[in-house]
Amino acid sequence: MKAHKYWSLGALAAMIGTFYTGYKNMKSAHKYFACSSLLCMIMAIYSGHKMISGKSRKKKDSVSKESEK
Repeated sequence: MKAHKYWSLGALAAMIGTFYTGYKNMKSAHKYFACSSLLCMIMAIYSGHKMISGKSRKKKDSVSKESEK
């Protein structure tokens, strides 16, 4: 959960930087902020998916073990 929160906050900060550098016409900085926000968003989605799918596997395993007994 911590990783997802930090990647999401990093993506938010990078997006704010992207909008600011786009507004000020700083093309090279805008490119770096855009790439970093893309990376942060991908990692936030991956860590959120991992967080959600990990919990559902545990529930399915515990349900299947209880039904076997």
